[in-house]
Amino acid sequence: MTMKTDRLGKQFAVVGLCAVALLQGCSQINDTSDLRQFVRETQARPSGRIDPLPEFKAYESFLYRATSLRGPFEQLVRIELSDEGEALGPKNDFKPDFERPKEPLEAFKLENLRMVGTIHMIDQGDLTALIRDGNDEIHRIKKGSHVGRNYGEVITVNETQLDVVEIVQDGRDGWMKRPRNIVLVEQ
Repeated sequence: MTMKTDRLGKQFAVVGLCAVALLQGCSQINDTSDLRQFVRETQARPSGRIDPLPEFKAYESFLYRATSLRGPFEQLVRIELSDEGEALGPKNDFKPDFERPKEPLEAFKLENLRMVGTIHMIDQGDLTALIRDGNDEIHRIKKGSHVGRNYGEVITVNETQLDVVEIVQDGRDGWMKRPRNIVLVEQ
């Protein structure tokens, strides 16, 4: 037991001598005049000016509503002219049904119609869209209904939009089909 105590005592003595040597090395710095001089010079300099933070500009959201227009990557219709300046190419024979009785929403421009919701009619099975016209009246629209002044016919009805095909003049004494959409208005 004395042997262990003797050995432990020697270890404490070595550790204690090392600690005293380290502390003595730290206390040898008596001349701090250069440090004090540096602090005085730094404090004597004029203080700098910090620019204010830039003003924050609020983010403005943008809702893309050009879904009814021709896509920028779709090919344009090519029209070739004959020697007399008349347009060549296939001429279609379809035209709107002028004899059909007009529906109430055909009195409004398609741009003035807003989709405000949908209803799923259990007895009919089809999804019915709710459309607000220019007079703030609500109408029920389903596939096959006609809307707009350009003989538009509803092709599909889904939860977020109506797909409509209008029949418009093509500028060559004929008619052409033009796809359009009426998108659900977010409230």
